[in-house]
Amino acid sequence: MAKVKIQGSASGTGILTITAPNTSTDRTVTLPDSTGTILDENSSLPAGNLTGNLPAIDGSSLTGLTSSFSGLTDTTVSASDPTVSTNPSAVGHLWVNSTSGEAYICTSATNNANAWTNIGPGTGDVEPPYNIDCLIIAGGGGGGPHAGAGGGGAGGYRNSYSTETSGGGGSSETSLTIEPAITYTITVGAGGTSTGGNNPPYATSGSNSVISGTGITTITSTGGGAGSYSGAALAGGSGGGGGGAGGSGTSGQGYSGASGNSNPLIGGGGGGAGAVGGNYSSSVGGVGGSGVASSISGSSITRAGGGGGGAHTGGCTGGAGGSGGGGAGASYGTTDGVAGTTNTGSGGGGAGGRSGINAQSGGHGGSGVAILRMLTSDYSGTTTGSPSVTTSGSDTILTFNGSGSYTG
Repeated sequence: MAKVKIQGSASGTGILTITAPNTSTDRTVTLPDSTGTILDENSSLPAGNLTGNLPAIDGSSLTGLTSSFSGLTDTTVSASDPTVSTNPSAVGHLWVNSTSGEAYICTSATNNANAWTNIGPGTGDVEPPYNIDCLIIAGGGGGGPHAGAGGGGAGGYRNSYSTETSGGGGSSETSLTIEPAITYTITVGAGGTSTGGNNPPYATSGSNSVISGTGITTITSTGGGAGSYSGAALAGGSGGGGGGAGGSGTSGQGYSGASGNSNPLIGGGGGGAGAVGGNYSSSVGGVGGSGVASSISGSSITRAGGGGGGAHTGGCTGGAGGSGGGGAGASYGTTDGVAGTTNTGSGGGGAGGRSGINAQSGGHGGSGVAILRMLTSDYSGTTTGSPSVTTSGSDTILTFNGSGSYTG
């Protein structure tokens, strides 16, 4: 057994001796001199490299390591996509779909409402549902034809915006909760018609307005009831005014129409979203029921007024249409009632008449409208049917004057 001496440089003062097993020759190694070179005692060349086998390192004592990608705390590997209720530990969590090869990053971590952005080859981010408010108004009923007929009823009026009311004294409805990437169909009801002459049908009710789609309860606003000449008016979202009895309205959508009179021939007013149709007087047809105002479109607008009753006796005048677009009833000496205003769901005015002529038309009902309002940050921009798109504050507003769709 030999000894290896490690000594300082020329300026060093001490010597460290290490006993080396399996070595028969003593060696002295000088620590770096002023040039930084290590020399042994037998040569001016640098000392030789150490040789021999190092012991194996098996890592058995190491902790906190993982052998797979899925073992990372901020990564998930799954055979399916994440969902909004897949709750990661934090924003930035990586999710890999091992079936499709798509990958997602969590960009918003909210319990059961997480947002996952698709960063893989596919399309379709995973986004939480969001709320939209809506005003859905059906088509108004046609005014009664022939002579001295009742006004048409307004289309059903259903509203979820803010704390505003629905028609018929109904409360504000619940906002819709919709899913991203789901398409929702909007149907805007046409107004009812009115045709003079002696062959039925004389007047027709308005058509329903509807919003439907996966995951929501279909919202249907009922078309306004048609006005009548002599018999009972038709029921509807709001009831038609009668030459005889008025039609009833639908709870939470609109009010009833008023009855008319057969001698003299004077019609009752059609019901509106905000009030019952007005009764006739001895010389004036009943006024249409008032509509209801809403600011869902960004400013206050009144819609869904009832049509006024017509008059067929000398010296009598037709009733005014209800506020919000109701058509006026025709007076004696004139012919047709006035149509309800387009895209307000208002009723048409009842026919008037003059001596010897009993074939006048009532006014056609106004078509309905569907208005959707949501946060601009939620708005997808995907529609059909060419709705008008406006903004108010932090919200985007879609106004459908005709049928179409919106994809969340």
